[in-house]
Amino acid sequence: MTRPPHSTGWQTEAIRRIEADYQRSADTHLIPLPLPGLAAAGIDLYLKDESTHPTGSLKHRLARSLFLYALCNGWLREGTTVVEASSGSTAVSEAYFARLLGLPFVAVMPRSTSPEKIAQIGFYGGRCHFVERAAEVYDEARALAERSGGHYMDQFTYAERATDWRGNNNIAQSMFEQMTHERHPVPAWIVVGAGTGGTSATIGRFVRYRCHDTKVCVADPEGSVFGAYHRTGDATLTAAGSRIEGIGRPRVEPSFIRTLVDRMVEVTNADSVAAMRALSTLIGRKVGPSTGTNLVAMLAIAQEMREAGRQGSILSLLCDAGERYLPSYHDADWVREAFGDVGAAERRIEALLQ
Repeated sequence: MTRPPHSTGWQTEAIRRIEADYQRSADTHLIPLPLPGLAAAGIDLYLKDESTHPTGSLKHRLARSLFLYALCNGWLREGTTVVEASSGSTAVSEAYFARLLGLPFVAVMPRSTSPEKIAQIGFYGGRCHFVERAAEVYDEARALAERSGGHYMDQFTYAERATDWRGNNNIAQSMFEQMTHERHPVPAWIVVGAGTGGTSATIGRFVRYRCHDTKVCVADPEGSVFGAYHRTGDATLTAAGSRIEGIGRPRVEPSFIRTLVDRMVEVTNADSVAAMRALSTLIGRKVGPSTGTNLVAMLAIAQEMREAGRQGSILSLLCDAGERYLPSYHDADWVREAFGDVGAAERRIEALLQ
């Protein structure tokens, strides 16, 4: 029996296109947050601005890694239909890379997905396949890939292994290189959200591999299962699910590695939205709700460091731009209907920022 070749001419060209696309994009910026009260106490906060990727979010990195992983494993061929279970930024980014390679793309998503996300997927030539409930996306995506002879990308399984966590320009290596000349170049904490868990896994492995004295915190939104799983280790747990787009899950995903996370901070929806609004005002541009979730955890850690007399830097992510959430999280009427009055949370966040 003849073994298949390691790669075909099409696969070689596909990898070249993805690498060329990467070289055309500059690294994302590291933004210092202007918080004089914390700075005077020797505590500096930074956000790595992932909204400047071509598809506008942190998930651009994940999608690129997933496509390279699938290509190098021989899972993608010319004409292969790519299927993903995602209604959010991952689907948008995967649609971009599928178009780059000339491959059909289908995103399996709940029917309740926002028209804005559907339009973005369509802009890159992707097609949306709807299910009635969010819990149905996994099985339907797998079945759809089988019916079409395509490939199910399965971000929730492969996110933690598709990225080279030792370096190779991953997000952790970029963070540490950009921090080289800052007052506290080795961060005391790096704070991220978790949807798949891939980012926390990459950063957690990198800091251990490089022997950095840096801890990893996951900011987990209300309704997500990850916080309870981190406490108990029970992978059979389920939860209602997050209402903060892009982070939190109703089930424990294979890519969330709890042993790589030093701490979880569970954040209410009201605090996430309040922090999103306050941060948008602070830096003069709109951010998304998951960035607000991250900021709440950053401020909690900063307050503890200040009270303990510890100095250092805290890094997190500006996950995506707020413009894609103008009809929802940035609309006062929508927020009031979805989450109620967030005024008390806004006052609490403002006090922490001051």
